[in-house]
Amino acid sequence: MGSRFRFPLLILLAETRPMRRPSRAVLFSLVGVLLVALAPGLAEAQNTLVPEGMPRYEPTGFPDRIVLTFTGDPAATQAVTWRTGPSVTRAVAEISVAGDSPGLHLTARMVEGRTTPLEAGNGLAHHHTVTFTDLRPNTLYAYRVGGEGTWSEWFQFRTAKGTFEPFSFLYFGDAQNAVKSHYSRTVRQAALDRSDARVMVHAGDLVNLRAGNHDDEWGEWFDAGGWLHGMIPSIPAPGNHEYVDEVDQAGREWRTLSPHWPVQFAFPGNGPDGMEETVYHVDFQGVRFIVLNSVEAVYDDAPDRVEDQARWLEALLRDNPNRWTVAVFHHPVVSVARGRDNPSLQEHWQPLFEEYGVDLVLQGHDHSYGRGGNLAEGTTAWDGRVGTMYVVSVAGPKMYFASEEALETFDRVGEDTQLYQTVQVEWDRIVFESRTTTGRLYDAFELHKDPEGPNRLVDLRPEDAERFCGRPDIPGYRADRCWEGTDFVRPGGSGGR
Repeated sequence: MGSRFRFPLLILLAETRPMRRPSRAVLFSLVGVLLVALAPGLAEAQNTLVPEGMPRYEPTGFPDRIVLTFTGDPAATQAVTWRTGPSVTRAVAEISVAGDSPGLHLTARMVEGRTTPLEAGNGLAHHHTVTFTDLRPNTLYAYRVGGEGTWSEWFQFRTAKGTFEPFSFLYFGDAQNAVKSHYSRTVRQAALDRSDARVMVHAGDLVNLRAGNHDDEWGEWFDAGGWLHGMIPSIPAPGNHEYVDEVDQAGREWRTLSPHWPVQFAFPGNGPDGMEETVYHVDFQGVRFIVLNSVEAVYDDAPDRVEDQARWLEALLRDNPNRWTVAVFHHPVVSVARGRDNPSLQEHWQPLFEEYGVDLVLQGHDHSYGRGGNLAEGTTAWDGRVGTMYVVSVAGPKMYFASEEALETFDRVGEDTQLYQTVQVEWDRIVFESRTTTGRLYDAFELHKDPEGPNRLVDLRPEDAERFCGRPDIPGYRADRCWEGTDFVRPGGSGGR
């Protein structure tokens, strides 16, 4: 069952904020078109491409929403989850060592799993999970999942090597809004850029879940990544938009974990008691990925949640046989956007990151980009050594302004830019690149492992100036953001007739 906790919902009041001028020239020839096209969109915001009343994502007998996640040792197991209509009552999949012959069915074995019903905005669906076990390390497997008298296409994945082996992974900040319309560019360009990526890390707010048909939003998230989700395992962290607003009869408000989350993703179940669906760790080829739930840690009425996670985190860091350590969660320890720092994370988690030498902390939530080391001391890492490197990024189109403090504290900042990150893991270094949806390099650095002390930072940021908001002054926008995110789906009208 989803975890549940209470806290007062926050209302952000807009205040006047003069827009900073961008540090590079902006193509203002488009401003007139934007003013005409976007202004009506603010009054009729949309978050998906699905017109009201059109059943785009109803479940059927055909398998869809196929996604790989980890539930155990990545060298020996692999979990897959998918969705069908309610007529499919058994979770069945086939798996075979992948070969060059199309005769995969001749060597495939059948594996059964569990089925969980979920009534959502597009009707009753059955969500299925199968975990393949007894797999061989560093081996390419092909698999398919069952539908009503049919199968999915064959997918393939490679198990992890049982020991350290260099590999690359992808990291995405918030997708959240206009997911198929705009986030799809980001995830697809990332896959083109690093077709050898072994893992995709998502730092929360995969969808929005604030109005309309939530199931349509999840449908768009799976559409945006398409077959990639069935080939490259995901490591998702929950964001605040993976929680649904609720109000009881007394008028008390709280948020509950989306019922889609635990049925669409399978997890190892190795987190603290009561948080097994949102807090977990995965060891993959010499990297310990630690996923934390910042949503249940940043609110005053849930102090036990942040402390429970801190104790669990310290135990994982104290007994860690891996070469590198990466922490993933949604709310930044030190925020890029204005007024969004999280003192509870600074108090309970950040000291552990620094004490035990966590190499990377990957975050979202701020709808802007920021990268910096030595943030515990409030200074950047110009001396060439760096403790933990903190990164905040955004993959979707919702954009906030960076704060003046972030401009002073972070080594690299960006606004108004959708980004994906590629991370190459080697024995003695990590190579980190942040790129735009066009594939252009926006930021880069290397962390070199130093057995005598903190990592050495090699700053490889390009000479291009940092990007700041280039939006024209459109009435109706809140003062803390460059783009709302819900104004992109059909800004020019209703589309084709």
